[in-house]
Amino acid sequence: MRAAFLPVLWTLLAAAPAAIASDGDEPMIAIAIHGGAGVISRASMSPENERAYRADLERALDAGYGILEQGGSSLDAIVTAVKILEDSPYFNAGKGAVFSHSGINELDAAIMDGATQKAGAVAGVKHVRNPIELARMVMERTPHVLLAGEGAEEFALEQGVTLVPGSYFHTERRWKQLEEAQRQDRVADATRDTDYFGTVGAVARDRHGNLAAATSTGGMTNKRWGRIGDSPIIGAGTYADNATCAVSATGSGEYFIRAVVAHEICARVRLSGVSAAAAARDVVHGRLKEIGGDGGVIVVDRDGALALEFNTEGMFRAARDSRGRREVAIY
Repeated sequence: MRAAFLPVLWTLLAAAPAAIASDGDEPMIAIAIHGGAGVISRASMSPENERAYRADLERALDAGYGILEQGGSSLDAIVTAVKILEDSPYFNAGKGAVFSHSGINELDAAIMDGATQKAGAVAGVKHVRNPIELARMVMERTPHVLLAGEGAEEFALEQGVTLVPGSYFHTERRWKQLEEAQRQDRVADATRDTDYFGTVGAVARDRHGNLAAATSTGGMTNKRWGRIGDSPIIGAGTYADNATCAVSATGSGEYFIRAVVAHEICARVRLSGVSAAAAARDVVHGRLKEIGGDGGVIVVDRDGALALEFNTEGMFRAARDSRGRREVAIY
């Protein structure tokens, strides 16, 4: 009898925090977004560009929070926020994606549901306006996690997604970055390129205590051979678990993959009992930095506490919660 009861007790205890109210009788809701990390300084940013970045971050933040405020799901909130950033020409995702070595845009995205541990991702798609929506379709409408290239776009057509021509993603700014990278025969580097940043992401907690994470990117300027970074890799650039936290990452993708950063943060919370904020700080400034990785993460824990951590000069970021926090920051 005692042995049979223990699994039930553990399940009840694990689920309990989701029902705890944060303030009075109102459950905590929270969302954080990022627009990439890298060599971002006031000296390299014109006032006009800074206003434009901030405006789109605010739009995405408030749109996502609005979903939560109306009782919507964390999944709906993060997709809403990420789509706005994908539609912006300023960030390295969707409309503003960087160019590969062959002069095309290759897009990656991932999403994860902390309540079910289901996840979906796409990699190397070239004609999908909002890759985060397609990633969610992979999660909800297939038995798979990651679809790539032509197969992902065939799936998109089967789901009724209207594909866009490659020209939709063309921006003069990104094209000039490609030309400069090719002149120097290198790919972009977060440690030295002021325009490396741009990958977007969101994490959220809804009124039901469910967490979710999403990330979308165009990858690296002048990338070759179908290179895929950490963003669509579950556990590397994207991870969510109701029992611990949800994480979206941005930065030097190869290092985030090697350190399995997003999962590492959640695992430290689960196994050692440290706060998500402490785990994020220790991984970003410790493990990731030790192996040469630059970038940052946004994290929301199971109680709705937000952490925005980075080891670069700046990270486009914003956060809002039902305790009154609302901030947009760059440097």
